[in-house]
Amino acid sequence: MLATEPVNVEIDLLTSLVGRVLKIEDITSGDPQKDYLVRYRGTLLGESAEAYDRLSKLLGPYEITPLFRMAGSQHAILLVPGVIRPKPSRKRINLLLFILTVLSVVFAGTLYGYSGPQPNSINELLTGIQQSLPSGLAFAASLLAILLAHEFGHYLAGRYHKTHVTLPYFIPFPLSPFGTMGAFIQLKEPPRNKRILLDIGIAGPIAGMVVAIPILLLGLSLSRVDTIQINPGQSLTLEGNSLIYLLAKYAVFGQLLPHPSSYGDVSPILYWLRYFFTSQPMPVGGTDVMIHPVAWAGWAGLLVTALNLIPAGQLDGGHVMYVLLGKRARLLWPVILGMLFLLGFVWSGWWLWALLIFFLGRLYAEPLDQITRLDAPRIAVAVLGIVLFFLVFTPVPLVQLIAGG
Repeated sequence: MLATEPVNVEIDLLTSLVGRVLKIEDITSGDPQKDYLVRYRGTLLGESAEAYDRLSKLLGPYEITPLFRMAGSQHAILLVPGVIRPKPSRKRINLLLFILTVLSVVFAGTLYGYSGPQPNSINELLTGIQQSLPSGLAFAASLLAILLAHEFGHYLAGRYHKTHVTLPYFIPFPLSPFGTMGAFIQLKEPPRNKRILLDIGIAGPIAGMVVAIPILLLGLSLSRVDTIQINPGQSLTLEGNSLIYLLAKYAVFGQLLPHPSSYGDVSPILYWLRYFFTSQPMPVGGTDVMIHPVAWAGWAGLLVTALNLIPAGQLDGGHVMYVLLGKRARLLWPVILGMLFLLGFVWSGWWLWALLIFFLGRLYAEPLDQITRLDAPRIAVAVLGIVLFFLVFTPVPLVQLIAGG
């Protein structure tokens, strides 16, 4: 993004423009140690979001950006030099990354769908790939539908609010279980207020879940329940459970899965609490759903939603917490780090996320207008976002057991 230089303009003119939206009680001129031209304090005339839009248009020709802040019980307007002019997006990069991600996800899904013996030649390998390609295509179509819904939820919300955002950047990663590390969009300019920040931030998870839930239920209906077995020299990987995933399996199969062969000497409730948070003991000999590639994609969609809703930094969950708590959301940063560090003892992947949030989790997308508050419907939506996080969060996403030879 480019910030233009301000046009020389007298403070009296700026004061007259600000006076159209603010009952001015105090004026402070900027100086070299301050990053604003002039600060006004007083009481806004009318609704704050409308006042910001009006003043922004008035100051635009002078290449000046207003910032709305609270100064105790007073409203403050800071005029800062320059106006952000977002650069045009390089759409070829978005398209190239998407094509590579499609190929990568099809490859991962094909490997997941392969159930034959270890190939001993190139011909056997190609034959196996050909046979499992339909499964790979079903997985790829399902997972990409969820990711596209999520990212274009953000994108369309940004366009609706006339906030410049990039097209989605997909991340191919053929060596991962899903063939991708997801996707992201970038804000090319600060959001005008908290309402817009929430709308853009929460639109992705909600849109993704609208697609993920039907895909998950469809995939589970194509799956089967069988005994969990592992032969010597083989490995077994089980997908973890979120509350929504457990409920989805119960809705389709009428039981909580995986179902152990025995609860041992503990009650079912204590067993499930332990298993939910640790995935131990491994329920070998019990029963579980052998998930279809479409169900695997639906489960991955729930995991992606949970990761995006972690309440830190510029993740979707970070946006939700910022609009609710403001700068106090930063107080959650050490708590989240501590929780992820502890969870790393049951799934080491959380240590990587803790490292990412250590470096990136303290930066929040701060709106230009911090006076405008959320309205009641948006407060409800923000709370829904927090509830959704707990419903889709999977303490132990994947667990692997290797049997001895």
